[in-house]
Amino acid sequence: MKLIFAGTPEFAVPALAALVEAGHEIVLVLTQPDRPSGRGMKLKASQVKELALRHGIPVYQPETLKTPESQAPVAAVNADVMIVAAYGLILPQAVLDMPRQGCLNIHASLLPRWRGAAPIQRAIQAGDAETGVTIMQVVLALDAGAMLKKGTIPIAETDTAQTLHDALAALGGKLMVETLDELDQRVPQPQDEALVTYAEKLRKDEALLDWGQAAVRLSRQVRAFNPFPVAQAVMGEEPWKVWFARALPGHGVPGEIVGLQGGIDVACGEGVLRIEELQKPGGRRLAWKEFLAGTPLKVGERFST
Repeated sequence: MKLIFAGTPEFAVPALAALVEAGHEIVLVLTQPDRPSGRGMKLKASQVKELALRHGIPVYQPETLKTPESQAPVAAVNADVMIVAAYGLILPQAVLDMPRQGCLNIHASLLPRWRGAAPIQRAIQAGDAETGVTIMQVVLALDAGAMLKKGTIPIAETDTAQTLHDALAALGGKLMVETLDELDQRVPQPQDEALVTYAEKLRKDEALLDWGQAAVRLSRQVRAFNPFPVAQAVMGEEPWKVWFARALPGHGVPGEIVGLQGGIDVACGEGVLRIEELQKPGGRRLAWKEFLAGTPLKVGERFST
């Protein structure tokens, strides 16, 4: 099929790679404009752009697609389908109508649960037992299109947003290739609006751990916020990033260190949070034993609550 692919970040890369490998003709890749990045703030291409250029695929990077001028290159390629994966730019109805068989989106949740910006993180944070990918038709309303195919992945107690992201990105590419193969036979299924939940964008002010909460809830928060915005625990006046932690049985005064054997065990409102990986400001991300070698702690010390 003649395809347009619209995507920008790492999540979209496996899908583009899978479509190329499956033999589809990618006639145009839409991706966000190059952005300043790193200490030198040099312009950096998106990972989707880098992959497209390696395969000799034409790349188009408009700031907007709302004007007839910006839409013209999309119309000119006369595509069968547009594939969308975390593109990050609003697609007006005129653009959605251009491909002969419409636009299909790869969404990282089991719709209608977790429409919105942070479905992977919110699924972990909520304690969902599973998540997955939904291939759906793109409509103007947020993640509200009819569904064509789903795939499911269990959420393990060791999963972080990063590990789940990588698994779902790979699954998304696989499902999209299968969906295109079956497109003529697939009947789109409307979403049940009564089951809709929304995954709000992550905010940095959500990162601080509240030791009055249950350890299970804090463990989910830590894993959901890895790699962004990264959960934080305050010792004295200093915020430490907590990269990985798990919930254990136990008790104590919330915020108090109650053990230093298998990790840094901190009492919570219910249970104990075992911190296994953390980082001081300006320091490296360290396993707990390495951390304690440079920053000794004692049982009885307390994090701020």
